Amino acid sequence: MVWARGASTAVAAGGVTRPRHVAIIMDGNGRWAAERGWPRLVGHRRGAERVKQIVTACPDLGVDWLTVYAFSTENWKRSTEEVLGLMKIFRRYIQREAEGMSAEGVRMRFIGERSRLDRRLQDLMASIEARTAGNTRLNLTVAINYGGRNELLRASARLAERIAAGEITAPTEADLAACMDTAGHPDPDLVIRTSGETRTSNFLPWQAAYSEYEFTPTLWPDFTPDHLARILDRYGLRERRFGGA
Repeated sequence: MVWARGASTAVAAGGVTRPRHVAIIMDGNGRWAAERGWPRLVGHRRGAERVKQIVTACPDLGVDWLTVYAFSTENWKRSTEEVLGLMKIFRRYIQREAEGMSAEGVRMRFIGERSRLDRRLQDLMASIEARTAGNTRLNLTVAINYGGRNELLRASARLAERIAAGEITAPTEADLAACMDTAGHPDPDLVIRTSGETRTSNFLPWQAAYSEYEFTPTLWPDFTPDHLARILDRYGLRERRFGGA
């Protein structure tokens, strides 16, 4: 299928639209493991493997930008064992996938407050961002220690500094957006949440103000590229008016 890129969607032959930017709340890893009598971290490891499959599938589905919610500011409330295990999974994933991301033309970036993450993980994140900075086939953004309210608070502080410095006199929405972690990223066209939960869980509240949403009962480790393709097909049937008639 041949795709023509638009400002916010990809348009296939015949006029079917596909979202250029898909954001995913990857939920259900722990439940998936519990249903099988396995430790929660087994589910998180399987979920990390699923990320790789979805990343590989996105370009052929017309998706240029993929943003995934890996660890929220609220996830620190989980057990110490689970949190430490997740951080280890993140480190291993970045180390293991760095070469493959580069070879496949994937640009990888991170959003969220990095200061609370351990130094080794921060260094790995910065390294893969630099290594993949020139790639253009797919833009992959991973939200780690991310919370939408936290991002808005930090962005507001940056904006206040610019106002105090005299750089801005009458702040606009664009000025605030430029201070956010996602500065320079297009807003998501479609947000997907797996596992049957129907909450947005503090994920991209500013950026997703006009996004379409899809809630699927499928647990993240079971979410295949075929599941994604069917959701993208349904997206093509929606009419997006952005407040217009």
